[in-house]
This record gives sequence, C-alpha cells and structure tokens, in this order.
Amino acid sequence: MHERIPHGAKAAAEILRELLDAQAHNAACWTPKAAVARLSLPPDGTVKGHARTEARMLKFYTAGESHGQALFAYISGLPAQLPIDLKFINTELHRRQLGYGRGGRQKIEQDRAEIFAGVRHGNTIGAPIALRIENRDWANWEKILPVEPSEDDPGARKLVAPRPGHADLAGSLKFNYHDARYVLERASARETAARVAAGAFAKILLQEFGTEIASHTLQVGNIRLERPATWKDIRAVSADLDSPLRCTDAATQDKMKTEVDAVLKANDTVGGVFEIVAHNVPPGLGSHAQWDEKLDGRLAQALMSVQAVKAVEIGEGVSIAAAHGSDVQDEIFYDKAVHRFRRFSNRAGGLEGGITNGEDLVMRGYLKPISTLRKPLHTANMVTKEPVEAAYERSDWCVVPAGAVAGEAMVALVLADAFLQKFGGDSLAETRRNFDGYVRQINEF
Repeated sequence: MHERIPHGAKAAAEILRELLDAQAHNAACWTPKAAVARLSLPPDGTVKGHARTEARMLKFYTAGESHGQALFAYISGLPAQLPIDLKFINTELHRRQLGYGRGGRQKIEQDRAEIFAGVRHGNTIGAPIALRIENRDWANWEKILPVEPSEDDPGARKLVAPRPGHADLAGSLKFNYHDARYVLERASARETAARVAAGAFAKILLQEFGTEIASHTLQVGNIRLERPATWKDIRAVSADLDSPLRCTDAATQDKMKTEVDAVLKANDTVGGVFEIVAHNVPPGLGSHAQWDEKLDGRLAQALMSVQAVKAVEIGEGVSIAAAHGSDVQDEIFYDKAVHRFRRFSNRAGGLEGGITNGEDLVMRGYLKPISTLRKPLHTANMVTKEPVEAAYERSDWCVVPAGAVAGEAMVALVLADAFLQKFGGDSLAETRRNFDGYVRQINEF
C-alpha cells in the first residue's frame, strides 16, 4: 500500500512541523557537549589538527629497514610528461655510497632504483611514483628479521646495550622494546638511500627550469676549507665520483684524509660540515606570510632531519650574529643587462624574509661524529640495568660526503615543492607556461 501524500495547507503545516522537529533534534545532538561524546573530541570541543597552514604540492614518503628486504620511496605531485632519467637517479644513489671513511656495508650494496609505478615510456604520467631499492644484505638477515612469526631465537642479534648518541634507548622507551633492533633498523642512515632517490626526481624537475643543486665538504674534524669556493668549483667536485671527500681544495682534502685515517686507527669516528648550494633559483619561492611557509625554516628542518645533523646554517648566519647590521646586510643594485635586482654579497644565503631573492641558496649541515664506535662507550643494559659497554654494529667512521648527498636530496624536495606551490601545473607544459609568465613579470618589474 502506498504512503498517503498530504495535500493543501494542512499538509504544508505537517511538513513544517516535521522539519522543525528534525532541526531541534539535530541541535540537541550537536551541542558542544554532545559533539565531545559523539566524536571523542577534547573536553573543550575543539579539534587540534596539525598547525601547518599551507598544503604541500609535492609529497614523498619512505619505508623500509636497514636490513630488511628493500627500501621504498613514494612521490606524489610531479607534473605529467616530465622526462625521467633512470641513469641520473642511480648515479645519485652511487654518490651517496661513496666517500672516504665508509664501512663494509657499501661493498655489499649496489643501490639501484626500480621504478614500478608513475613513470611510463620515460615520462611521469601524473600518477604517484613508487620505487624500490634492494637491500642485498637481506640475505644475511632473512632468518633474523622474518616478516612471519618465527620460532627461531634471534637473541644472538638483540641489541640491549644502547649506543650513546643513537636513537637506541630513546626509541626503545618510546615503543616499549627491550631490544633496540627494531629501532635502529629504521633510524639507520641507510634510510637516506630512499630519500636520495626521491630527491633525484625533484632535481630533475628543477633542472627543467635551470636550477641546479650541488655540495662540497667544508670541514672534517678540525680541518676546514679556509678559502671561498666558487659555484663552478662546487659543481665540479660534487659530480666527481673519484674525489674521496669532495673538497674543492686538493691540499685541504689531503689533510682531511689524514684526519679520517687517524680516527679509524683510534677506533673512533669524526664529524664535519657540508655546504649545499642551489644555483639559479628564481626569486619569490616561499613566503613571509605564515611561520611554516618561510622557506628558510622549511629548509632548516629538512636538513636537520638527516641522520647525525645537529645544526644548520643558512648563509653566514653564525658569523654575522656577532657583527653590526651595517657590516653584514647584502646591499642591492639593479643589473640592467639581465633585468634583475642583485646583491653585492650573499651573506643572507639567498633568502630574505623566508623568500628566495634570486641569489644562490647557501646552506650548511653540521654533522656530529656518528654514534657507533669500535671503541665502545659506557651504557646500561636495558634488561638488567647493569653498566655495560655499548653495542657495536658494522658502521662507517666518516660520512660527511654521504650526508651532503642526502642533504642535497632534502633541499631539492623542499625547493621543488615550493616551486610547484608557486607555479602549479598538471603537465610540464602547463608548469612551463606559468613559469615563463612569471619570468616576464620579473623582467618587466
């Protein structure tokens, strides 16, 4: 039997009454108190989401453990029809493995990226990109770190003596493990191989618009490069696969090598400083408008996320803190030949107010000596609580050049995201039209 449909003024009154009843019911259900109960909101009824105010255009994630089957990287947001050079990506991975002072792991691994989504016929297709880097050392760990439940006792490889300076103890406390194995597997700098692969995609995008990124070693231990390095020198040594420490001065590099040899002989490790330069960056990337849109802040956080980096410097930020303003601000002139405002100096490192100003971006990462020592330090057993010597895992003793390559990748990813926020584009052609229009705007300013 069909439901009777009312007619006339009486029907209208019934409908109105039903609507008012429903409105009252909803109002009662969604009072602040009711919302807290229904949605498990905080007592004040507010939603405390992430404080970030701007959306990322280029997103990336990594997965995988140091001795697991493989490392993975996922990149989303690149425009379609961007030509991808797999050889370039693998060269970047190879650069990360090189450097004077690397350990035995680099003799096992031959890092190569296998792309299995998002790239077809040599070009991006506008879809998320997924890639895999095999861990060849997995063959030695398959029975120790199986995915499936196992009756095999992995006790021989448990790590219960946390290394001072490493994530071992902090991570074990956080995740309630009395074995730091699972913590160190992900905290290991092996993870940066996936970041370097993702960063290579970002570099490819930036190169399409004339921006290049390179690095060099500024300091190892107490040995420091005392003369300024030109972009030409930095670019050359950064690409030199035979350079042991990627220092632009041969005599200084020899002294650095001696320092690395000395710490190896002493069963110790040594830190240092790398410098990253992004060349030919357009002005106007980043923003002064919100705290998390300031590009210097984003770059600093990106570099600080690289394992063992404990400080970041932009431009001459450290030395100019002790100077007077009239001595350190970069004075401006207009170059009519290229229609650009330029600076006589670059102490700000290419960033003013959180925005690129058209000069080279100059950033430095300060690496502490890595935490795994052949000469173990004192620690406490996480199970017995008794004093013991810290565990030793096969490791490097100097990672400054490798840290620089990981730093380059992070700088590239942040810059590429800022670039896409500025210029957008679902295809490379659309991005290029937007970029070319902005260049005309700058030329006509």
